[in-house]
Amino acid sequence: MLYVCATPIGNLEDASPRVLDKLREAELIAAEDTRRTRKLLSRFDIHTPLTSFFQHNELQKTGEVLRLLRQGRTVTLVTDAGMPGVQDPGMLLVQKVVDEGLEMTVVPGPSAVLTALVAAGIPGEGFRFVGYLPRRARELEAALTAWRRCGGLVVAFDTGQRLARSLASLAAHIPGARAAVCRELTKVHEEIVRGTVLELSERYPVPGPDAATREAVRGEITLVVDLGAPLDDEVARRPGTESAAAALLARGLSRRDVAAALHVCLGMSRRDADRVAREVAARGA
Repeated sequence: MLYVCATPIGNLEDASPRVLDKLREAELIAAEDTRRTRKLLSRFDIHTPLTSFFQHNELQKTGEVLRLLRQGRTVTLVTDAGMPGVQDPGMLLVQKVVDEGLEMTVVPGPSAVLTALVAAGIPGEGFRFVGYLPRRARELEAALTAWRRCGGLVVAFDTGQRLARSLASLAAHIPGARAAVCRELTKVHEEIVRGTVLELSERYPVPGPDAATREAVRGEITLVVDLGAPLDDEVARRPGTESAAAALLARGLSRRDVAAALHVCLGMSRRDADRVAREVAARGA
């Protein structure tokens, strides 16, 4: 039997009794980082043997775990935090177990994605989790174009070293979009900063050469961004439409006049111009 268990994303007390039972009952625990998992086991006086199971040995270890499962042994799979297989090792093993018809069950638990989604406080129906944001600005721009075709809420992971540049890239295209930076969720220094993408980029500026601004943001980052209503391909690729609408609304123009200006000056269709004006006006209400 394979148990796929979600582990705490920061606070060890979030480990469920059922997860702890599966960690105790297993004959072997396959862990992304045995050092981090030992801290969890030590906290709850669990002494099950560990084996490493991480990105660079996943193929080899998948074969080893499969051999144990075929023999009727019990293995529990965990990662450093959250659910195995979601931006972490484990999905290959799960796929092989399913393909072979071996026994498996998933034990749910803490999730950085869902925790950030609720903590952001941005209403919406449905969301898209996109994993880690692309490293390069051009790749992020291309991804943003694709995401805006669907609209809605996007949840992504980022690193403290890249957060400022990611926000700067996003602010160049969707400055008025509502967003939240969720850092160190469930930990002692948990921080949730909400605002527009532009406001967040100002809150987390790109590090400068002086010592005061050189240090990167620390901790694990989950970013939530509201992309609003879906836009067609042409509009999604065109930067500045929302910032232009926001500027016109700030000057006192009505939503209808703003939509007309976007249609005439930027060549947007009337439908998309009205949609952008309505969305930006709603955010500023």
